[in-house]
Amino acid sequence: MKLRTSPTSPYARKCVIVALETGLADRIEMVPTSPFGETDLPKDNPLGKVPALITDGGESLFDSPVICEYLDSLHDGQRLVPASGGARWAQLRLEALADGILDAAVAKRIETAMRPEDKRWPGWVERQDKAVVRSLDVLEEECSGWGADFLIGQIAVITALDYLDFRFKDEPWRTGRPRLSGWYAGFAQRSSVVQSAPRE
Repeated sequence: MKLRTSPTSPYARKCVIVALETGLADRIEMVPTSPFGETDLPKDNPLGKVPALITDGGESLFDSPVICEYLDSLHDGQRLVPASGGARWAQLRLEALADGILDAAVAKRIETAMRPEDKRWPGWVERQDKAVVRSLDVLEEECSGWGADFLIGQIAVITALDYLDFRFKDEPWRTGRPRLSGWYAGFAQRSSVVQSAPRE
């Protein structure tokens, strides 16, 4: 298998963590890809985004929720995406919330760091900030119930929190969120998290 990835993409990182957690990393060739450069990426993902997974059979899968669930179907250990019932929907909801934090944070990053200054829209940035804050507050209320779980929802959460540290280190998300901060500290040194840390 081949995974088109980028060291700064939090969505690709989520797939890398799943690959490490499931013991599949050795079966996957990591293909560094810049979605903003001249690239052949659209042949594997017409959206022009990473991640994209090319299976052993040559099929291209995208994006991160699909890739993560596919990888989770290939191993014999504990499933990171529960197969059915309330546990499944709880994890998929948590993944969606964390991915939504990423969507807002990436939109803010593009607006403030990549768009020409005279074309930036402060109201758009404010909208993204509010979405992130509301979502973090929900995580603060819910994280005490996660226990020792490190399933797809928690993987998505730690990816989102690390992205906020990576791109917005001057806007600390930990303030006023002691439970979420404590949860993060307990999992930040997990091997898959350390190995996949974002970098320029």
